[in-house]
Amino acid sequence: MGTEIAMSEHLTQPGETGGWPKLKVSYRTDPEKIAALLPPGLEPSGDPIVQINVYCVPILGEPEYGVSTKIGASFNGIDGLFCVGMGIDQEAAIFISQELNGQPKFPCNISFYRIGEYVEAVCEHQGYTFMEFRGRSNGSVNPDGGEVEENEWWIKSSRQIGGAEGEYDFPPHVVRVHSVSEPVEIEDLSGDLVLRESPWDPYTELLPMREQVSAQLVRSAHKSRDITNAGPLDPDAFWPFADTIGGSRWPGERGGPRNWRP
Repeated sequence: MGTEIAMSEHLTQPGETGGWPKLKVSYRTDPEKIAALLPPGLEPSGDPIVQINVYCVPILGEPEYGVSTKIGASFNGIDGLFCVGMGIDQEAAIFISQELNGQPKFPCNISFYRIGEYVEAVCEHQGYTFMEFRGRSNGSVNPDGGEVEENEWWIKSSRQIGGAEGEYDFPPHVVRVHSVSEPVEIEDLSGDLVLRESPWDPYTELLPMREQVSAQLVRSAHKSRDITNAGPLDPDAFWPFADTIGGSRWPGERGGPRNWRP
């Protein structure tokens, strides 16, 4: 028997960062909570499901650990997912992503690993551990072989220099991120998502978990990704949504949490 191991095209060399699966956990929340987070012009779409993804991918020549939070939303009749926030552990990628495309990134410490069948992810921001998942693999699930098309919504805007009330240097526009991928490996997980109180990542207040829906490890072959300007939002209606917590889309006050200090 030869020593060579046949590898399908989506697999990578042992230890390769680019081959890591994504941890995808979803839970049900209250419909009115999702509606409250969407700026006018974006509408709730589908069931009131929150999708949390934890990943490790190579960015700028090194591993980037990240955690994203998305909720169902449509814009101009197109269904998609509104990104509430994306915490990452690379400073370099945060600010340029915000400046160019409005991607709601913020700094976050993330531990994500697998040992045997055990999977763990822990996310911490500003000294608060706000999300934890611990579970075990139940085994592989056969992908259906079809491509997955996804639209993700970001918002790019810039308030006027000097902070004049209701004025912008660049009024709010919706950014469309259209991607096509094909799941090639899926594992169902048994385990519990835990959301903890944090003023900087207010899941328990603004997107409370009513029921955990699913947890999976997913590896995908990425086919395409296009980032475009999808169109403007009403600048006056958007103004109450302009101030956020850090680079996220959580509602904030002068860049921090609202009313979090006595």
